[in-house]
Amino acid sequence: MRRLFLAAVMMGAVSTAHAADLPVLRGGFTDGLSSSTLNWQGFYVGGQAGYGSSDANTTGSLSTLASKALANTLIEAEMQVSQWDLQLSKDSSRTAGYGAFAGYNWQWTEAVIGLEVSYLHGNFGGSSTATRTLESANALSDGNFHDVTATSSSSIAISDMATIRGRAAYAFGCFLPYAFGGFALGSANISQSFTAQDRLSATGAPPFTILQPLGASNDLHNHLIYGYTGGLGVDVNLVGGLFLRGEWEYVRFTSSVDTSINTVRAGLGYKF
Repeated sequence: MRRLFLAAVMMGAVSTAHAADLPVLRGGFTDGLSSSTLNWQGFYVGGQAGYGSSDANTTGSLSTLASKALANTLIEAEMQVSQWDLQLSKDSSRTAGYGAFAGYNWQWTEAVIGLEVSYLHGNFGGSSTATRTLESANALSDGNFHDVTATSSSSIAISDMATIRGRAAYAFGCFLPYAFGGFALGSANISQSFTAQDRLSATGAPPFTILQPLGASNDLHNHLIYGYTGGLGVDVNLVGGLFLRGEWEYVRFTSSVDTSINTVRAGLGYKF
């Protein structure tokens, strides 16, 4: 019995010595499992592709062009064709685009703010046409009845647009959701035209004599337009400085053809 007791004491002493060499675990089971905040501060660049819709709406009327086309004509003096209500409708279109972005982030713990330039190349815009035909109720001063068809048209094609934005973000592990707003610049071809086709008859009934059409146009090529932008997005860190981006952006350009553009985009970037 005494031998068994001594053996038990010796085994207990050995076990105690081994236990003293083991690390002591403190805290809850989940301690040490939470991920640390990623470093989003610094310069970054990337490429992007997107798909969007644009709404083009001509602001005001084309009465100035109409007055220019019909200056010193009988139908303008007696039928006031330039004052006809030729309301151009809003036109919507959809297209894809591609481009790049670059910026810089400043970070305070999870809060991130930044400045960024984003560029997209595509074919955004739209066109609209309005037509009205009116025959004079009585013969004009030249002794003829006049049957006039007036047509107004307007179009805009935006090939390139860039936005300069301020970003505000909050880091959640590898996710960086953000909101942004800023200024927008674009390069556009804008075309507006007015045409009047006059037909006259001595009796107000066929046959009509068709006169040479009268018209005027105003074309702007590679015209600089400007506006504002706003949107939401999220950057997702993949590995190292490589990150994936998803974004929605709204851009509005204020010009003779007021244009609103909504795009959704996917991009791949690298933070240095």
